[in-house]
Amino acid sequence: MSSTVLIRRYRKGEESALFDVYYSAIHLVACRDYTPQQIEAWAPRDLDASLWERRIRGINPFVAELDGTVVAYADVQASGYIDHFFVSGAHPRRGLGTMLMKRILEEAARLGLRELTSDVSRTAQGFFERFGFGVVEQRNPVLRGITIPNALMRLELQNAR
Repeated sequence: MSSTVLIRRYRKGEESALFDVYYSAIHLVACRDYTPQQIEAWAPRDLDASLWERRIRGINPFVAELDGTVVAYADVQASGYIDHFFVSGAHPRRGLGTMLMKRILEEAARLGLRELTSDVSRTAQGFFERFGFGVVEQRNPVLRGITIPNALMRLELQNAR
């Protein structure tokens, strides 16, 4: 049985499905690298839905659909900043993140970006490094009163305009 993956732009109305991806990625995967308190501060179940909708509409991410189900998403802004990059905790290690990163790199080339940056979790740093990103700085941002360490990572792009 073969699965079909489609990478496309987010569609209005998918905010809840994207929240499920975000929540499961953090609660089922990032939990290996963060404490329960950090996980809950980062991705509380009761996150304000209207705030979430505005955030998703603002970043306009690419979405990975597996056999018609939203299973991952990522964005790249005109500045070259990757704000969100999440693969569902129920669908890890299936190449979904790689497909999304390739799409992000295509979009960066289309936009003529000179570099990509992102604040990357401990969990995702190895993944980003495989694509050539390097750590610029380790950071300790505070969210809902809890420190959640991450790293600012950067990739210099070769084919920038």
